[in-house]
Amino acid sequence: MSQTNQPILTIDALHAFLSREFSQVAGDFEIMNVEPMRLTMRLVPKDRHLRPGGTVSGPTLFSLADCAVYLAIIAHVGEEALAVTTNASIDFMRKPVADRDLIAEAMLLKLGRSLAVGDVAIRSAGQDELVARATLTYSRPPVKA
Repeated sequence: MSQTNQPILTIDALHAFLSREFSQVAGDFEIMNVEPMRLTMRLVPKDRHLRPGGTVSGPTLFSLADCAVYLAIIAHVGEEALAVTTNASIDFMRKPVADRDLIAEAMLLKLGRSLAVGDVAIRSAGQDELVARATLTYSRPPVKA
């Protein structure tokens, strides 16, 4: 698989990959932008994403962060479905309300042959304050010669 600081997959290709490989969550996410070492995506909260009190649940925020970094990696290395999360840390900073979309901005900090590391900032649409921030590490499968 190719690897570069420039994305090699388009937004449409990433949506197709997500639909094919992760159909159970593909409908939750909209990829908005892909650029060198970055990806931005949106989640429109639905009832299934809420916890009591009308806020978006922690597992939903984690899923958004995890998927954003994963797709940022895929955008740059190609369709590598077997990359897996090996470490994750998330800080929940504010309660996201259900009536605003959530925007995740992922930035790849390292894109190596065996490991990739990314940071994600999650905000409610139209807001400057962070809802959550996360750092995730992925193990990439060995490249076959």
